[in-house]
Amino acid sequence: MIKTECISPSVSLVGRLYPCTVSLAMNLVGGKWKAVILYHLTDMEKRYSELKRAMPDVTEMTLSIQLKQLEKDNFIVRKVYGEKPPIRVEYSLTDFGKTFIPVLEAITAWGNQVVEEKGEFVNGV
Repeated sequence: MIKTECISPSVSLVGRLYPCTVSLAMNLVGGKWKAVILYHLTDMEKRYSELKRAMPDVTEMTLSIQLKQLEKDNFIVRKVYGEKPPIRVEYSLTDFGKTFIPVLEAITAWGNQVVEEKGEFVNGV
């Protein structure tokens, strides 16, 4: 049986060509922080400062860039409350972003399994 991702020599999304659907998916959510950001938004919307606290190792510049990319790719929506400082900005998953939750759950379960079998959970760093 031919796999769906192999029925053509490439796939296209928003005018960009990819050699396969895995390449397309990794372009959208790959890298060190995008999936982590999406994970932290699965339960509720969060402010920038809440995301930064949840991911202390990410730089502010990297977090800002990744949030903008996820917004551009329609995974998250950025809502601004207020017109003059101090304004409040919250990020939340779009309906499209919510379609990624089962993938995040699978990644989380697999990561937990790896730690249980080969590593250890550590309190405090």
